[in-house]
Amino acid sequence: MHIKIYFNDKPLFLTDSITAEIEPYAHHDDAVLIDEFSHGGINSMIHEMRQEKVHAGIYLHNNIEELKKAFWKKFILVKAAGGLVINEAGELLFIFRRGKWDLPKGKLDEGETLEDCAVREIQEETGLQKVQLKKHLVTTWHTYDESGHHILKESAWYLLSAPKKQALTPQTIEQITQIEWAAPNDLQKYVSNTFPAIIDVLKTAGY
Repeated sequence: MHIKIYFNDKPLFLTDSITAEIEPYAHHDDAVLIDEFSHGGINSMIHEMRQEKVHAGIYLHNNIEELKKAFWKKFILVKAAGGLVINEAGELLFIFRRGKWDLPKGKLDEGETLEDCAVREIQEETGLQKVQLKKHLVTTWHTYDESGHHILKESAWYLLSAPKKQALTPQTIEQITQIEWAAPNDLQKYVSNTFPAIIDVLKTAGY
C-alpha cells in the first residue's frame, strides 16, 4: 500500500514496501529514499522534495497510517472534489485553465459531501446541468504554498456521465478559457499538457 503526494510534478511515495510502481524510482540518482521514521526524517524529506535536483521521494515505513498522520501535521489540509465526465459518444470532458488541460474540480463547502461537491463544481465550471454521478475513481494529493502556509490538497475524483447536447460555458472567474469533449483516440493532445494527478485519474478510469 502507498500514498502518492505530488510536489509540483514530482511524486513522493509514502509506502510500506517497494511496489512495481515505485521500483523504477528507487534506483534513480535524483530520487530520495528515507526509511527512518522520525520528525527529522519527515522534515528532511519535505525539504528535499522542494529541491530542483530531486525528482522523486520514497518514504518507507511499516505503518502507513502512522506515517500519513505525521506528514499531515506539516500541512493545512484542503479537501476538494471533481470528476471525469463522459458523454454518450464516449468522449471525455476537459477544461483549459491557466495554460493546462484539466478536469473540473473545486474546494469542498462546509457541510457538503464530496459527491455533491464534485457535481456542483462540474456544473459551475462547465455550464453542464444534467450530470449523473457514477462512482468514485481515486483520491489524489498535491502540495502548494499559499500566503506563507504549506497546503496539502486532497482531491476526490469521480466518474460521471452527461448528455453531450448541452451548452458548455467556461467559468471565466476561475480562469477557465476553453472546454472540449475529447475522443479517447485523441487524448494525447490533453495528456501532453496536464498535471500528473490528472493522468492518474485517467489511468484509474482505464484510459
